[in-house]
Amino acid sequence: VQLQASGGGLVQAGGSLRLTCQASGVIFSRYTMSWYRQAPGKQRELVATISSGGSTNYADSVKGRFTISRDTLKNTVYLQMNSLNPEDTAVYYCKGVNTWSKSVYWGQGTLVTVSS
Repeated sequence: VQLQASGGGLVQAGGSLRLTCQASGVIFSRYTMSWYRQAPGKQRELVATISSGGSTNYADSVKGRFTISRDTLKNTVYLQMNSLNPEDTAVYYCKGVNTWSKSVYWGQGTLVTVSS
């Protein structure tokens, strides 16, 4: 099982980025997928979750700005991030949880830096 996150980079405040997490070696439809982030000196926090059925949940800090989505045919989950601000600067990680076995897998992280 491998989760490959990409799409991070440097963006100015108010800008947008789309993160991608490509899963391989999994039956993707069995997985609840999430994005987490960890800012320097802070604990990792949940950003957004999407269930195998497409239900979504967001941290209050990103509601209305971020959108999580998934493409089951491509084994991919996305995080569209709009209206970025410097407080969104962090390493973003994707996480997959197999709803059958409860196994948990993490991607390697992708750095998002938002300049003011």
